[in-house]
Amino acid sequence: MLKFAIHAETFKLANAFTIFRGTKTHASVVHIEAFDGDCTGQGECVPYARYGESVESVSELLSGLPTDVTRETLQALLPAGAARNAIDCALWDLEAKQTGKPVWQLAGLSQPKKLTTAYTLSLESAEEMHENAKKNAFRPLLKLKLGTPEDLPRLQAVRDGAPGSQIMVDANEGWSLDDLSALQPHLETLGIALVEQPLPEADDRDLIGNSFTMPICADESSHTSVGLEKLRTKYDIVNIKLDKTGGLTEALKMKAKAEELGFGVFVGCMVGTSLGMVPATLVAQGASFVDLDGPLLLGEDRTPGIRYEGSTMYPPAAELWG
Repeated sequence: MLKFAIHAETFKLANAFTIFRGTKTHASVVHIEAFDGDCTGQGECVPYARYGESVESVSELLSGLPTDVTRETLQALLPAGAARNAIDCALWDLEAKQTGKPVWQLAGLSQPKKLTTAYTLSLESAEEMHENAKKNAFRPLLKLKLGTPEDLPRLQAVRDGAPGSQIMVDANEGWSLDDLSALQPHLETLGIALVEQPLPEADDRDLIGNSFTMPICADESSHTSVGLEKLRTKYDIVNIKLDKTGGLTEALKMKAKAEELGFGVFVGCMVGTSLGMVPATLVAQGASFVDLDGPLLLGEDRTPGIRYEGSTMYPPAAELWG
């Protein structure tokens, strides 16, 4: 019989972080522990208001879990989203502790290797983004938060600040098709590697029939393996986040389905701690793009946390997860 402990926790960010939809100074997460005898598994999720989630709503869902829940029954018990992610990952971790086998073995995967993650630049003035780009010009991959009518100066400022870095941009649904079309030649000239979720999910049908010179990635438009077929005429790449898929179980299924359909795979995250990143590192093996920089944006992280050296992240210690 399982027992659960649910904790709402807050971690201060190193700096205020802004996207098209607003600014945050703290990461608000829900941490769950699953107890079975002497073994404890843990998981973390980041509730996201864009998807109608809050710390309170997620905590309420988790507080109603049956004591005999399994990863298999969980898939139908809770909808895809943050709450299911937290408990799904906790149950994977619990099984690893009970069996003495790492999660990658339990899932039939290869042993994970170190990864190179993107580092995200907050949406700020062109001058501020230029300075931030200069500070992080040593990183091989930068991701810019955009989504306003004044984005071209920001793009140019970041490219000037980090001339040797690969750059991708994330508009967080902030552009229209006209915005994207007008920016396209500049994106090409500046060598932008990828554009993530340029249009609102409700309007992304406007992408059908258009030809762009850089890959277009679905984020807010793509949650689980269900519906991937319908995205093939709109997007080249899909962003897999465990807080959207509802955990590692569905994330692995979604990755396999995306690759089968010919999509590129991008593995991303919400702004959370190392505990929230670790399960995603298993999905990120071999991905086209990896954006698991949540702990790098925090002023404090869990201990032990993932070891980052610059933008290189190393497989975590078993004491953390899995």
